Amino acid sequence: MAVKFLHTPKNKQFSFKPRYYNEQKEELEKRVEQIKREMGVQDIHDENKPYVPNIKGQMRGYFKKNVQQKRRSTTRLVIILIVLFAIVYFLLYF
Repeated sequence: MAVKFLHTPKNKQFSFKPRYYNEQKEELEKRVEQIKREMGVQDIHDENKPYVPNIKGQMRGYFKKNVQQKRRSTTRLVIILIVLFAIVYFLLYF
């Protein structure tokens, strides 16, 4: 039952594994895939291809959603202001 009054905890550690990026290899793989598609050759590992996100489509959806949210917040603000003015009018003139 040792009690440590002046105990300082150890530093938090993490493991960082740097990745190597070979641009020439990526370009070669893209060219090979394009040629295979043009020739109609099916690859055995089609289902194991990495996911390529559709950034352009995602951004369009984001901006569309953002515009809708702004429109809703504006109408909500107008309704709240109308209700507040009505309450103030009834309190002052009745």
